[in-house]
Amino acid sequence: MPEERLGFRRHQGVLPGRLGRWLLVLIGLEAGVAVSISVPHLFGDEPWMVFDDSSWVLYLLALALIPVVLWAASALVRQQQRERGEAFRMARLIDTMSTASREWLWATGPDGRFIFCSPACRDWTGYDSAELVGRHFSLVIAGDDLAAAVRDRVASESEDGSWSGLESVCRRKNGTTVVVEVSGSPLRDSAGNAVGFEGSARAVSPHVVAATKVRGRVEAMIADHALLTAFQPIRSLDSGSVIGAEALSRFLSSPGNSPEAWFAEAESVGLGLELEIAALETALSAARGVPPFVYVAFNVSPGLCLDPRLVQLLSGAGVPARRIVLEVTERHPVLDYGPLAAALSGLRRDGIRIAVDDAGAGFASMRHILQLKPDVIKLDRNIIAGIDSDLGQRALGAAMVGFATQIGAVLVAEGIETFQELEAAADLGMSAGQGFLLGRPTVRPEDWTSWREKPALKGRPWRANEAADG
Repeated sequence: MPEERLGFRRHQGVLPGRLGRWLLVLIGLEAGVAVSISVPHLFGDEPWMVFDDSSWVLYLLALALIPVVLWAASALVRQQQRERGEAFRMARLIDTMSTASREWLWATGPDGRFIFCSPACRDWTGYDSAELVGRHFSLVIAGDDLAAAVRDRVASESEDGSWSGLESVCRRKNGTTVVVEVSGSPLRDSAGNAVGFEGSARAVSPHVVAATKVRGRVEAMIADHALLTAFQPIRSLDSGSVIGAEALSRFLSSPGNSPEAWFAEAESVGLGLELEIAALETALSAARGVPPFVYVAFNVSPGLCLDPRLVQLLSGAGVPARRIVLEVTERHPVLDYGPLAAALSGLRRDGIRIAVDDAGAGFASMRHILQLKPDVIKLDRNIIAGIDSDLGQRALGAAMVGFATQIGAVLVAEGIETFQELEAAADLGMSAGQGFLLGRPTVRPEDWTSWREKPALKGRPWRANEAADG
């Protein structure tokens, strides 16, 4: 905004205050004159008889001030009307900009839940603004990976905590995904404390990320085996023991993209399965360093489940089938569950278990459950966040516990981050939990070997100790 414009706005802000103060002074003078004229009436005197020369001067001055008072009052009203009109026009302009902008403008509170979403969110996510406000951002934006990438960017690029040009994956309401470029900065209160974030997201156009550039980057990633595997522990909510671990891909030569963005970009140039296979090979090799009493969960897309190379990879992995859990992801909608169910049945006969991830996050995940009848159901973070205080989430969590019991599945609560969420999940009867409170993802083999079997304990004293260790 130009400096002269700022000066004009400052002048507008000061003028009503000055007019108001002078108007009060004039009204006070008028009131004083009126009192001086009226007081003699109280004692039965005629005011005209008691006036001396100075009284007449005061009286005439009061009469002269009446037009001034009226003018000042009128000017104050006109000024307030102009400011209200300008504020209204500015509000309309902001509303028009947020409505017409093709970028999705958003803001979150300190807990990561949306407090504002512009109408453009429907174009990118399939959700209306009202559906997203109050929901955690991880419903539509890749959660943990984006948070880690943002922390890295903030630490290296910006002292004020802002970031821009960060590629991540937007999960649409219909189950599809799109790569978006996210920019943002902290929301701060009057004391300078961060109380949330605000920013924008827009789809990455072909002009920004050309297909040839993406293909070359993905091919180089696969050829150089530039991947690592992090394992995040899954704990029993009864004893605190580590019973499983989820394999999570990490990319060494990443330009700042989240893992989900890598997979989405690889899919966009026809290399999705090749990158998945490379990631699975890396994860299976790393899984040999995980303690033998811990099962290992690997993310696989429906397309990879139908690929004959999957059976070959799993059979030669050196990890017993009884320790393998395949988490069927939702990168692509499943149009025909027949071939997928048949492929998974063959893997089940070998002793491999099947899991459905992000249960409760949308229609696609629930359809996965009904069609695939999984051995493990992973309840989405969006349900677990705040489950200790939200009656609706508790009711849904209790319903999922009952459903899992009916079909003989293990229910895992994902994204546990507070002791209150941990207690609520355990009280509802959930079997296991996963989240930052119970252990962060780690690529260090010495961290994996530190997971040890623990006897079942009465009560819950392990939670505080083990959560602190994790």
